[in-house]
Amino acid sequence: MAPEGVFVKTSTHPRAYGNFARLLGKYVRDEHVVPLEEAIRKLTSLPAATLRIKERGQLAPGYLADVVVFDPKTIGDRSTYEQPHQYATGVRHVFVNGVQVLKDGEPTGAAAGRVVRGPGWTGWKDGKSR
Repeated sequence: MAPEGVFVKTSTHPRAYGNFARLLGKYVRDEHVVPLEEAIRKLTSLPAATLRIKERGQLAPGYLADVVVFDPKTIGDRSTYEQPHQYATGVRHVFVNGVQVLKDGEPTGAAAGRVVRGPGWTGWKDGKSR
């Protein structure tokens, strides 16, 4: 999602923009419901392990480096039901597959993402999943 172009013509749920930032800002920092280390695990290695996606979810040799550098004092979601198309705050830098795609809070223009398929992927044939 992007808060510009065709995306703003349709409504969306506020968490489409701020799901992770809400966990880190509201439930970790503000309400102390989840420790920071546990929240990071729930956002990284836990889903990768659950979905059995190899070489993801941890900072380890040989793994693809997806890294978010955020300020724990300012991380937070801003989206509301009335105004859902708003980016979260407090994210400084983002690296996707080791390539910086956000620098000092601004997009770099790099398109480093790629399709990630788990063990359930069987491919497509004639527009239908096999």
